[in-house]
Amino acid sequence: MRLAKVRLADGTVHIVAVEDDSVRLLDLSQVEDCRSLGDILERPEPAGLARFLIDPNASPIAHSEVTFLAPIDRQEVWAAGVTYQRSQTARMEESEHGATHYDRVYTADRPELFFKATPHRVAGPGQPVRVREDSRWSVPEPEFTIAISSAGQIVGYTIGNDMSARDIEGENPLYLPQAKVYSDCCALGPCLLLAEKPLDLPSTRISLSIVRKGTEVFAGETTLGQLHRTLEELTGWVMRENTFPHGVFLLTGTGIVPPDKFTCEAGDEISMTVTGIGTLTNPVVRGR
Repeated sequence: MRLAKVRLADGTVHIVAVEDDSVRLLDLSQVEDCRSLGDILERPEPAGLARFLIDPNASPIAHSEVTFLAPIDRQEVWAAGVTYQRSQTARMEESEHGATHYDRVYTADRPELFFKATPHRVAGPGQPVRVREDSRWSVPEPEFTIAISSAGQIVGYTIGNDMSARDIEGENPLYLPQAKVYSDCCALGPCLLLAEKPLDLPSTRISLSIVRKGTEVFAGETTLGQLHRTLEELTGWVMRENTFPHGVFLLTGTGIVPPDKFTCEAGDEISMTVTGIGTLTNPVVRGR
């Protein structure tokens, strides 16, 4: 089952169940203290509750008649790095001084984890993601993203775009926060696939397409079967010695890296597709 946050033509925001060509409104008033998507995710059985909340009196609404928003409320967004071998290689290549650190963290027990965004820094489908004005080598990173409840339970999955200034991080690993955290540095969506059953990792495909002036200038693909760490392992580490009162989104790393000579430009269109979730598309802007 997929859930999303959408804006209707009248400007109101609703939580919906997503079907192939339409959405169904959820009536959150049926349950006390349930007013948001985050509230549903905090319940013991989000999928069962969501099915109960589908409004039988509301007609399905076509996808074209709603605007999909980022499926985030008050959660923090964190990210894992160097979880695919391709990412390990790319991070070593970009870094003049810290290559051995990236090599070692790939095989270490403790993964690389870092804070990525607060909700106001997150773009939804169709909203712009940003390249820093002081970066000359920036790329998107398509990442399978876990939604985790405050109790540490994996409750859903979505698509995340971890925009990264590779030149800034490559200059010095201590510049990682500046390379990763800034306005419009992240995108999530278009919907949330609820975690009702185990995932078939090898068959879960992740693809990236970047279009510039109508021409595809980069495309790549991988699968979750290439992920070096388990989703449960990453979840356990991000929850260790930490609390997230409203839950947390965890981007699990990228296995798709454009060539070193490629950088995003203003006007590019980035599309990321994940099996079972859909496609997240965002235009690129530069600076402020």
